Amino acid sequence: MTDKRLVVLAGDGIGPEVTEAALQVLDEVRRQAGFSVEIVHGLLGGVAIDAAGSPFPEATRNLVDAGDPVLLGAVGGPKWETGTVRPEQGLLAIRKHMGLWANLRPFEVFPGLEDWSPLRRPNARGIVIRELTGGLYFGEPRLRRQIDGEWEAVDTLSYRQSEIARIARLGFETARRKGTPLVSVDKANILESSRLWRETVEEICKEFPDVAVVHRYVDAAAMEMVARPELYQVVVTENLFGDILSDLAGGLVGSLGLLGSASVRGPVGTPGLYEPVHGSAPDIAGRGVANPVGAILSLAMLTGWSWNEPELEAQIVSAVRRTLRDGRRTRDLGGDLTTAQFTEAVIEAIKGGEER
Repeated sequence: MTDKRLVVLAGDGIGPEVTEAALQVLDEVRRQAGFSVEIVHGLLGGVAIDAAGSPFPEATRNLVDAGDPVLLGAVGGPKWETGTVRPEQGLLAIRKHMGLWANLRPFEVFPGLEDWSPLRRPNARGIVIRELTGGLYFGEPRLRRQIDGEWEAVDTLSYRQSEIARIARLGFETARRKGTPLVSVDKANILESSRLWRETVEEICKEFPDVAVVHRYVDAAAMEMVARPELYQVVVTENLFGDILSDLAGGLVGSLGLLGSASVRGPVGTPGLYEPVHGSAPDIAGRGVANPVGAILSLAMLTGWSWNEPELEAQIVSAVRRTLRDGRRTRDLGGDLTTAQFTEAVIEAIKGGEER
């Protein structure tokens, strides 16, 4: 196994704590597999504003331009909420700068945490594939104007066919690999952008005759993901809908703290940005009680996608599953372990080498 290089942007709040936990897990799997990792640290978000006046400073741009995967902690906090420059702008900027057009958010009800899921049949496991560079988040014009003496706000939702096609292909490839249908979520009964979305997905479907595609309106999908989550094993959708549905998935599994994510710009083997789905949680920062599962699972996705080492990914995910199954949890999940204690439990599971 070749040596690796990794960029770490710990960010704000609990970001440094959970990224440190992930790096400790990485150190164990690296030691077992016999390769070295060069880790370089940079600034993003509020800490970058404080140090450099920008949430995504030039020094950080230079780091990510080297083409290595990036592990991110979290950004944001009340300290910067009233400023003209906000930490979240750094997150959008780095995604755009790296050309990351797909966000992958796996979700799973882990063994031992069934009681934390609101589902009657808590066997949910799947992935939401979210288009990341188009839609309402990036459309122009975006403005406020006065009409007849009152303010009107305008956001623009736009998609090019090529943007839809590339995320659809990734969805079909993922569904093929997992042996499941692809569920494409839109609002084609109302939105012109969704009509183009559905038409394009149907065109791309011809390239994957072995993969069935199911179309769902986003409102129906939100209901069905709760009532019949087993149908939603691979979901592909546009930016706003994906943002909403992936957080819904966090509710299904019991906590956003259990979700990792990857933002990528191409197939396995290409660079990406990996981060837990949860926020910076400034209210518990520095107390040593943050749940590191999301960061550890994000690290696992990094090893599987950017480093193309699926065995490492499986090893880490299996260790997290076994740790939770054995009732070892942080306080947000009803346990009493600190961040450090939970991390050590995952490392112990990796050392144990049980069957995955």
